[in-house]
Amino acid sequence: QVQLVESGGGLVQAGGSLRLSCAASGRTFSSGAMGWFLQAPGKEREFVAAISWTRGNIYATDYADSVKGRFTISRDNAKNTMYLQMNSLKPEDTAVYFCAANSNPTARTSRAFYDYWGQGTQVTVSS
Repeated sequence: QVQLVESGGGLVQAGGSLRLSCAASGRTFSSGAMGWFLQAPGKEREFVAAISWTRGNIYATDYADSVKGRFTISRDNAKNTMYLQMNSLKPEDTAVYFCAANSNPTARTSRAFYDYWGQGTQVTVSS
């Protein structure tokens, strides 16, 4: 099984930056996908960004329209850790951010495709 632990959330002012981390342990996938999803109070969990790989090489990255140009997803294969660099943060980015993983590099942007989930990390952006 795969265990995922998010970290790096916090309180920032609008226009600031945060870097979220998602450390994976347990089973490792030679090919797969990891993604970030957010859930704001009273809202459904929604896709933010994803990165996939095949035999350790990047296969694709995906971003929600709302974060394109502001957020960057990356992965450190040696550390088995995924990152989300968040710049130019807006109050509407405020949410709990969850990381997820699966073993299919072509299944990246839908919540239903992911088999493993972390517990989430809170991001709060103040005005």
